Amino acid sequence: MCPNSSIWWLSWRYLSSFFIRVKRKNISGRRRSSGIWIACRIEAPDVPPIDRFLPCSDLWKNPSGTHQPCDPNLIASNPSTRPPDPPSVRPSSLFLHLVFLSGSTNSSALFGPQAELYGPIVMRLCSYPLSSLLPLLQSPPRPLLHRCRLSALSADGGAAPRRRLSTDGPASQPVIGQDSVEVLGHSYPRDDFTNVTPKILAKVGRNLHNQSHHPLWLIKERIKAHFYSAYAAKRGNPLFSVHDNLSPVVTVEQNFDSLLIPPDHPSRKRGDNYYLNRNTMLRAHTSAHQRELVRSGLDAFLLAGDVYRRDEIDCSHYPVFHQMEGVRLFSDIELFSAVQNGEELSLFESRGRRTPQKQEAHSLEAVKLLEFDLKQTLTRLVTHLFGEDIEVRWVDCYFPFTHPSFELEVRFQGDWMEVLGCGVMEQQLLDSAGAGDKAGWAFGLGLERLAMVLYNIPDIRLFWSQDERFLKQFRVQHIQQPVCFQSLSKYPPLHNDISFWLPESEDGRESFIENDFYDLVRSIGGDLVEKVSLVDEFMHPKTGRRSQCYRIVYRHMERTLTQQEVRLVHEQIERSAETELGVQGRF
Repeated sequence: MCPNSSIWWLSWRYLSSFFIRVKRKNISGRRRSSGIWIACRIEAPDVPPIDRFLPCSDLWKNPSGTHQPCDPNLIASNPSTRPPDPPSVRPSSLFLHLVFLSGSTNSSALFGPQAELYGPIVMRLCSYPLSSLLPLLQSPPRPLLHRCRLSALSADGGAAPRRRLSTDGPASQPVIGQDSVEVLGHSYPRDDFTNVTPKILAKVGRNLHNQSHHPLWLIKERIKAHFYSAYAAKRGNPLFSVHDNLSPVVTVEQNFDSLLIPPDHPSRKRGDNYYLNRNTMLRAHTSAHQRELVRSGLDAFLLAGDVYRRDEIDCSHYPVFHQMEGVRLFSDIELFSAVQNGEELSLFESRGRRTPQKQEAHSLEAVKLLEFDLKQTLTRLVTHLFGEDIEVRWVDCYFPFTHPSFELEVRFQGDWMEVLGCGVMEQQLLDSAGAGDKAGWAFGLGLERLAMVLYNIPDIRLFWSQDERFLKQFRVQHIQQPVCFQSLSKYPPLHNDISFWLPESEDGRESFIENDFYDLVRSIGGDLVEKVSLVDEFMHPKTGRRSQCYRIVYRHMERTLTQQEVRLVHEQIERSAETELGVQGRF
């Protein structure tokens, strides 16, 4: 269990569970005892993450604060195996290093003196006690995240339930009761906005992007590796921190208001999102955490996670998918340091006006430099992913939370394909997060979209498959190793049509929403349903009633379906459409 004493969060910009600043929290409210602990996650490309509370009561201090070489015998390819005791280690020279070697098995290691260091140093504890560290790192993991969440404390030491690492480890199964919805160990009251389904809740906590050697994990790790190696802080540690385990349950305020999305914006519609109730939902984008991470003091970070949207049904759309985004903030000095006479320039201007090129708060010089840095950063990223010969182009666009905004397209297999959206962050968003003295940029991309293109994966449902024939193709020795997906035997599809009269409109409002029907089909048919398409519409010339006909294509990913078993599913969809959506069947 958590030590009932102060906890030190020691954080550098390199691993997903660390915060950017050193913070001391007094959990018990008593005087700080002699027990100081580090709450940390050790994460490497080739091994599962390890969560530890590390006591630092006897920490040895290196008076010089300099890096010393270390013994290669101490490099442990498997963190569950204790490395040999360091030979002739003096108390003043023991270090803990976590080394990121992209795809290497020597990714997490303990170092003493007299050895060569492979890869960049990403953590060095040279001024804090360390004697108990070695055995505890090799001991079985404690259930850290469910007993004391790394981010479950607010700045004043109180609870901050929205910021938690709550999707690791054992958790109770989601339950939709008559009065409440239980997910990730929390209960939320139901109301007239509740529309989340058991099929969707069953996906919460799967975290495909954190499953080692899953194709989404490979894409995420390649992006992380690029940012770790290409962007370093002054002391050599990675500039960008990574956060990939934040709870997908967020407030409506986090998901929309914090991003300046207007109350009447169509993206808020109940038909497009999964609501637990009027105030709580499954996030529709990872940007829902942007403000809280900026408020915590971070100014360069990557964020990855599962997001949930009600959408059409075909081979490239799924109600649960995964996003990754990046944010970079600059102060006056950071942005203009390389510019001649940069000390005379400023991020902001008074009484400015908004134009297509900039926001009213920003100076034109600042926006041009931000835009240049953003486009250069993302061009390097897509070149890293697609290869040196990739052709790119920028397209102006609109997002509520950035201005100016852009989409990056790449020419792939003869066609222009959108890869990501980005832009200069709205200053009002940064002001509300307590970073009003800085300006910055943000970008976001879909991991499934990249994986489908880079690995030639034809159907988005495959990402949820547990078929060994699919998964084994991505067990590569190095995350940069090319993978060309070999299609599984494609079983024949079966299609059935469903036709019904639409209910009468009430008070001028639509009484039938297509996404409600798609969601009903998914809830009953699950991943047996490959595609749903509207094939016919009809309006009765006398009564004015409208009918629609949809074609549902069924195909199992791992075996051949029979018409008999498909018909059972289809009949259930017909009955449920009448009872739940108010349509009148024409079957």
